[in-house]
Amino acid sequence: MPDLLLELFSEEIPARMQARGAEDLAKAFASAVAPVLEGAPRPFYGPRRIGLSATLRAEVTTEGKEERGPRTSAPPAALDGFLKKHGATREMLAEQNGFWVFRKPAETVTAASLVASAMPALIRGFGWPKSMRWNGPFTWVRPLHRVLCVLDGQVVPFAIEELPGLVSGNETEGHRIMAAHAGKGGAFAVTGLADYEAGLRERFVVPDAAERMRIIEEGMNRLAAAQGVRVVPDRGLLEEVAGLVEWPVPLLGRIDDAFMDLPPELMRTTMRVNQRYFSLVKPDGSAAPFFALVANIAALDGGATLVAGNERVLRARLSDARFFWDQDRKQRLESYLPKLESVVFHAKLGTQGSRVQRLVKLARHLAPLVGADAGLAARAAELAKADLASGLVGEFPELQGIIGRYYALHQGEDPRVAEAIAAHYRPLGPGDAVPTEPVAIAVALADKLDTLAGFFAVDERPTGSGDPFALRRAALGVIRILRENGLRLRLGEVIGEAFFGFPQAVGETSSPEFGMAVAQEKLRGGYQAPKGSLHPPMVAAFAAGLVDFLAERLRVQLRAEGARHDLVAAAFGAGAEDDFVRLLARADALKALVEGADGPNLLAAYKRAANILRIEEKKDGPHQGAIDAALLTAPEEQALAAALDAAEPAVTASLAAENYISAMSALAALRGPLDAFFERVTVNDPVPELRRNRLRLLARLRAGIDAVADFSRIEG
Repeated sequence: MPDLLLELFSEEIPARMQARGAEDLAKAFASAVAPVLEGAPRPFYGPRRIGLSATLRAEVTTEGKEERGPRTSAPPAALDGFLKKHGATREMLAEQNGFWVFRKPAETVTAASLVASAMPALIRGFGWPKSMRWNGPFTWVRPLHRVLCVLDGQVVPFAIEELPGLVSGNETEGHRIMAAHAGKGGAFAVTGLADYEAGLRERFVVPDAAERMRIIEEGMNRLAAAQGVRVVPDRGLLEEVAGLVEWPVPLLGRIDDAFMDLPPELMRTTMRVNQRYFSLVKPDGSAAPFFALVANIAALDGGATLVAGNERVLRARLSDARFFWDQDRKQRLESYLPKLESVVFHAKLGTQGSRVQRLVKLARHLAPLVGADAGLAARAAELAKADLASGLVGEFPELQGIIGRYYALHQGEDPRVAEAIAAHYRPLGPGDAVPTEPVAIAVALADKLDTLAGFFAVDERPTGSGDPFALRRAALGVIRILRENGLRLRLGEVIGEAFFGFPQAVGETSSPEFGMAVAQEKLRGGYQAPKGSLHPPMVAAFAAGLVDFLAERLRVQLRAEGARHDLVAAAFGAGAEDDFVRLLARADALKALVEGADGPNLLAAYKRAANILRIEEKKDGPHQGAIDAALLTAPEEQALAAALDAAEPAVTASLAAENYISAMSALAALRGPLDAFFERVTVNDPVPELRRNRLRLLARLRAGIDAVADFSRIEG
């Protein structure tokens, strides 16, 4: 089968766009030439090129088919549009049952012709996150210089109308500098992927991004090992740097000893953000006086001049960082707080200063619930956002919290307060650790619950895939802190406490749940304008909606972990549960039941009972009330009633003691009597009294099981 090579050669493409651009090109190409494509295209990318290689079938014969068009009585414009769509003429149509029909004959399409016809539109309509316009209407991420497109050694000819003179060919270019110095500058021709890669290597270009990353990583590690240190892993920076160089040459520079007393996080951020340098550490984890950089040329002096120049640049950068570091520490953290009064957190939620006041109250409330000292939690919450107004965090926002910790230690704060300032943003993502010290836990939970309560109160919740305020991440952070620390927290009560900080939410900007609660209070005559306190029914309605959101996030997380999220839904459906640790314990016990010997049969019997009740209740309403023991004539229904008499108090006592294993064992005891009941007893007996009594018995069974979990939500 013929092989195709496609390369779009341009000015330097931003590193962050290269991989996505190559993937999008491969997807668009696969869609455009799907009839002849054999397997998936293989994309590649670099600083000045994106492209792909693919295996195609030489030709493909399409099946003939009929396309029904407009009615014969339709306006001429409708018919003209149909003809234009199919590239047909009036003579090629036939009348059939009052419609025009185009009978498209079978045709053989070659791979070359399909590629040639598809590529101009594909290139013209290719989407980049950001594009630039030049040479008239054509837009591309950077000026496009060449299009290489060869199929089995032959050029596939096509042109881009908007770029006169730019036609497909078989030429590409090597390294801008090193190829010219080696006497191999300018364009060179290729016939396929093998000599394309070989020709680029001869001209100092490594075309494969993964190989460039390997060269960089191995080279830096080798240089670091020679100095007895190691490189700090940074996958994101590695991918970015590999997109900046075509011929990677790792080098090692030295940091002046005068800067080694700066916080390692500050040095690392300065080097990473401003210069794309890699940090190194000693075997004990402390900062090493070295940095790694990657050059795009193999210098004749081994890189000595390059290293010296980068050392000078880094000295200037670290001098700037030291200036902010020294200036900031001349003030105490609390002196920055007044500046937060003029920093808007959100237009509907006030300033960062008002947020600090809310965090102090909420952290103080949470402290005894998580085993923290209330005074320390309040102090940490007061100072947690102070570094946002500092010069250093203004320069490097990535260091918020981290720098606050250093400043807190510098001014003699309790170490637990300092650690809480640094940790209260965590976890920042799935791989980030959660706070474990109680004071840090209190402030981290206060921060996330205040965010959730505030944005839900003013109805700025996530919609579909949009989540501009990262509320899903905040919710997952709350869940992880509770789960990984085994914290017993009544979320509804804490959310209600958080909501008291948002009296401005009562009004047209409030959430639907809260607005409905306000309306109900007005109808009852119980509503008053907020003057510091809110009515419990309103707060309860709001908290229940936010707990539902958190529970849904928990189910999403469990689904991602491969766990039985349906069991969490079943446990949550047993009642308004806002203690997630208790909820998960109930779900674990439920898992043991449904996956045990009695579980499948009990689940099937429950669903059978629920289905019977659903059908019969549509006919004559709910079947509630006392069961008449005298009408329990069959031994099997007597046995089921007796089993319920024994199970119900056992379940109630076990749930009260939070002994969910025991509660599930009590339910499992119903399996035998329930199987016998459905095997030998006719529920819809012709005698109305017997039918009604048996339906009440099933309703009692359903209610007893539903008190433990909503079995209807269990899959299987």
